[in-house]
Amino acid sequence: MGFFSTLSSIFGVGKKSCNIVVVGLDNAGKSTILNALRSEDTRVSQVVPTVGMTVTTFSGTGVNFSAFDMSGQGKYRNLWDAYYAKAEGIMFVVDSTDRLRLSVARDELWMILDHKDCKKVPLLILSNKSDRPDSLPVGEVSNLLGLDLMRNRPWTIQQTSAINGNGLPHSLEWLSKNIKEYMNGESS
Repeated sequence: MGFFSTLSSIFGVGKKSCNIVVVGLDNAGKSTILNALRSEDTRVSQVVPTVGMTVTTFSGTGVNFSAFDMSGQGKYRNLWDAYYAKAEGIMFVVDSTDRLRLSVARDELWMILDHKDCKKVPLLILSNKSDRPDSLPVGEVSNLLGLDLMRNRPWTIQQTSAINGNGLPHSLEWLSKNIKEYMNGESS
């Protein structure tokens, strides 16, 4: 570490590093979103479904993220909570075209919210696949997930498309801002 980067980390001027957990049902687009958030030179041309867990790194506004991309298949969901204790943020991705499984997504989301290690962590919900004509409006997804009942935590829901990148910059900006506030509150 160089002299200036050491000084900036001591005085809190440099980028903060944080861990986020990226969860949601299988086929929601988690890995594709993370690939879109990576720098152009580190993106892959073909995204494959996650089996177990992978780690992706990318940068936001003043934050370097290590994203734990958790498989959404039913047999792997019990592994999610092993990563909550180290997470400074949660990105929950839903497929806005999958009307039948939104109730399952809601149940999984509320189990996360009830977990002891996730009580105050900022939550970004991405209503993905908004570029498709059969996608639900973000307000309807919010209602189906029961988000109006959420209290005592910073959260937002954003309409996104992992394919064309719509909504991702604004989402990352919100997550960066709220994680910095969360981390500053944790250290004081």
